[in-house]
Amino acid sequence: MADEDNRGNGDNAADGPDWEFDVEDDSGAVIAAVGRQIRLWREAAGLRAAELGTAIGYGENQVYKVEAGKRIPKPEFLDKADEVLGAGGKIAAMKQDVAEARYPKKVRDVAKLESGAVEMGAYASDVVDGLLQTEEYARALYRERRPLYTEDQMDRLVAGRMARQSVFERRPAPLLTFVQEEATLRRPTGGKMVLRRQLEHLLELSALRHVEIQVMPTETEEHAGLAGSHRVLKLSDGTAVGLNEVQLTSRLIADPKEVQILEMRYGLVRSQALTPRLSRIFITKLLGET
Repeated sequence: MADEDNRGNGDNAADGPDWEFDVEDDSGAVIAAVGRQIRLWREAAGLRAAELGTAIGYGENQVYKVEAGKRIPKPEFLDKADEVLGAGGKIAAMKQDVAEARYPKKVRDVAKLESGAVEMGAYASDVVDGLLQTEEYARALYRERRPLYTEDQMDRLVAGRMARQSVFERRPAPLLTFVQEEATLRRPTGGKMVLRRQLEHLLELSALRHVEIQVMPTETEEHAGLAGSHRVLKLSDGTAVGLNEVQLTSRLIADPKEVQILEMRYGLVRSQALTPRLSRIFITKLLGET
């Protein structure tokens, strides 16, 4: 994915990244509204920010940042504040809204598409596809990005990427197919142990009945995917959309003619790659060599 990656005294009880919201991201309004409600409840209870912080295990500065909408509160923060301020569940009830706002808008938009897909196919040419990544592998990728991300920024983006993987647990299960370039499975991103665990994870996922993972060998002469990574999603209403991802841009493709081209290319890529069974054998062999 072309998603972007994400960073206190008692602030080390940190409850989320301290980032600047994108002007096109509606997360800021949600978090600001939550912070405003917490401040109103605190003032109604006659407590100073420092007193609330002490009562719930956070620093005064941390509380001010949450109330100002500059810091995303973790569920524990909301639960403890609800109890201390006697909000009767009204603050804790905002956990779902905050959970959705924790992730960048691009990630949430893609996750929403994926959650509505009955079938999805993805070809990844440079790295292991985001839906297939382990947390260690994803963090190693974000650590290599330039300009550098802060630790909190990375936490936010890794969490967003991991949250998208709930698509594997959906019922009824969508058909999920992936084609990975051989080079992506050989590059020791994050070190050999990270790569080993990533290969093991691919084998675990490929054992799921609704998941097929194929490998495109480097020695393959015919290759319809040389224009780069892309994915095609078929939605429950019968329509299809494509996603084209390069560097800083993730483009949603809805034009039927363009989607048809992506579907054709992906179909050819799958036919040119190793079969799912041979791909499992190939990945197992790579694991033994790593």
